Parts: sequence; structure tokens; C-alpha cells
Amino acid sequence: MNERFILTINAGSSSLKFALFREDGEPAREMVGKFERIGLRGGKVTVTDVVANKRKERPCHAPNHLACVPLLADLLQRKGDMGTIRAIGHRIVHGGPRYCEPQPVDAALLTELRRLRSFDPDHLPAALGLVKDFRRRYPHAPQVACFDTAFHRHMPRVAKLLPIPRRYEARGVQRYGFHGLSYAYLMRELEQAAGATAARGRVILAHLGNGASMAAVRDGQSIDTTMAFTPAAGLVMSARSGDLDPGLVAYFVRNEGMTARQFNDMVNTQSGLLGVSETSPDVRDLLAREERDPRAAEALALFCYQAKKWIGALSAALGGLDTLVFSGGIGENSVPLRARICQGLDYLGVELNPTRNQANAPVISREGRPVTVRVIRTDEEWHVARIVCELLADSAPRGSRQRKEARL
Repeated sequence: MNERFILTINAGSSSLKFALFREDGEPAREMVGKFERIGLRGGKVTVTDVVANKRKERPCHAPNHLACVPLLADLLQRKGDMGTIRAIGHRIVHGGPRYCEPQPVDAALLTELRRLRSFDPDHLPAALGLVKDFRRRYPHAPQVACFDTAFHRHMPRVAKLLPIPRRYEARGVQRYGFHGLSYAYLMRELEQAAGATAARGRVILAHLGNGASMAAVRDGQSIDTTMAFTPAAGLVMSARSGDLDPGLVAYFVRNEGMTARQFNDMVNTQSGLLGVSETSPDVRDLLAREERDPRAAEALALFCYQAKKWIGALSAALGGLDTLVFSGGIGENSVPLRARICQGLDYLGVELNPTRNQANAPVISREGRPVTVRVIRTDEEWHVARIVCELLADSAPRGSRQRKEARL
């Protein structure tokens, strides 16, 4: 009997991550991979066979996201018959005001997402193209849209409002927040590791990676977050600016003749750590250079300063802090940046244990301090696969669900 698999697709602005999970109760990862630098020079694809523990990397020039699909289909073909792809889950960055729960992909959803393309021109067009192509290649596999904005759907109205003319709110212009699939996974892991009481306390989740954001969570619900209408807001990021003075738009138009597209490109791909350092968006490169390059040192200092400020602001929104969670590529792996961000936060009750921090331990705070600081490795792809499995189970005929439950 052929095994059945769940495929997850995570389209970034210049990357495409994918993962293949065996449908076996809880999703079990079989293969993961990533296309990088799509549309740019130096593109590559990395594929890891999790079961065989083998990793391969090779150059791959892909002018756009759709160009990655034939190679991905070939990789999947080697896993077995095409019919083994049971369903496909997509991380969709923006759900707009209408979609705040995972949804099967149908005509109504596609129509709404096409309407929302101007909300997120860096992600949604590519995601829509991928949905269309996968539907053509795997016509019998249902597709599921999992929205990164969904986690923040219950934020208080005051946190969603943007201080611009009210008429734009009716068009869906508000704070949405992102990294929601990561945050949902982290809250699940926090409850499993520390219990329901900790998960329902005052929590700040810090997803620090190429894209960086934080969320304030109380009683298991997001009450505020750093990203806003787009993922370019909030913290300084690898190549995104984070929050800026809106007067800069008029300044660049007057003095540089900058267009809206050029400004968008600047704040999303040329700013952040890359813009300030003028050398690299990668904190590992900057840490290696900071002693001899003041630009690298300033970029890192700005990143940590902004992160520290946001922890203070979100703690105020929460009315205090019980748990701080570091996640994402930087949050999970950068010992020095975690230490620098937490330095000086003792007034909140945050104090790291240097030995635990150096070891990337699950808990890196000192014992007896009011705030527990944790490191939790996020897994958006697994969370998407789990959502897809749950939707498939819910949509199965009652008799087949009962037979499945009996087998379990």
C-alpha cells in the first residue's frame, strides 16, 4: 500500500521552503528543502532526506517561484507514486480582514486573495501562482491555506487601529501582525514544556530571524505585536527596515525622485542590518566583523537596542512579564545577541544564566528570577502539516473517522 504524504509550501519573497510529512497520526517529517535567492544570482536548492539523514545542495537558478516547481515535483516523484500526495498546505502571509482561520482553497478564497495582492505584493502573487500550479500537477490533492495573520485575530481593537483617516479602516488597513504560524507552534510547545499556567500567563514571543517580530500574549491570546499592516514594520530585520518615520517617503520622493516601488524595495531588501552595515544581512557575518568594522558593530547594536525597547513596550501592554521566549534563526542560535538583548532588563525580572545561555539550554534564565527565559525551536512547516491533518480528519466521512479512531 502506498504511503500518504502531506506537502507543505512556504513561499518567501526570494525563497521557497518545502517539507514532506508522512500522514501517520501526528505528522512525521520525511524530507525538507529550500530554494534560495529566487530571481537573484547565486541561487541554490538544499534538500535533506530526514529518514536517511542525507543532505544535498546544488546550484539552482530560478527566475521566479514557479520555476522551482518542476524540480520539486521531480524530488517528490522519487518518493513514490504521484498519488501519494494526500494534501498540500500553504503558508499564506496575509489573510486580510476576512480570513482568520485555515481554509480549504476554493474559488472564493482565490478571488479574495487576488483582491488582496496589493496588501502584500512581495508574497501573495507568488503564493497564488504556486497554488494554481500545484492544483494542475496534483488535481486530486486538496490544498489548504494557513494564514500567518490568524494568530493575531483577537487583538484588542486599540492594538489594531492605525492612526490614519478612519475611512481606510473600512478598506482593511489595520495592524494585522505576522509570524502567526510560528507563534501558534511556540505557544503549543510552551504549554507542553511549562504547563497551562505558564502558557496562560504574560508571555513575549520573540521570533528573531531574517524576518523579526515579537508578540505579547496573555491568556493564550495575542494582545499586540510589532509587525503591522505589512511585515516591514516593527523591529530592525536582516534586510527590512522595521519602523520608520513616515515623513521619509516625501523626503525621498522630493530629493531622490524615488517611486513607490523603489521605496518598497529599499525598505524590504536594502535596509535593516544590511543597510546599516553595508556588508551583510547575516548576524554571523556581522559578529565576525564587529571588532574591526564599526558599521557591523552599529548594526548589531541597533538590532539589540530595538529588541530591548520592544520587550519593554510589550511588557507594558501586558502589565508585566512572566515568560520570554526566543525563537527563529537568531533567537535559537545566537548566544551573544540573546545576552545583549536581555542585558539591562533586570528591572523587569529578566536575568540570564550565562552557562545555560551558552549551552542553548531550553531555559536560559537564572533560577528564582521572576521571568523565565526560554529558547524554543520553531517549526512552521510541522504546524501547517498538523493543521492540514486536522482538516482532513474533520472532513472525512463519519464512518471512516470512527474506524480511524478505533485503530488508534
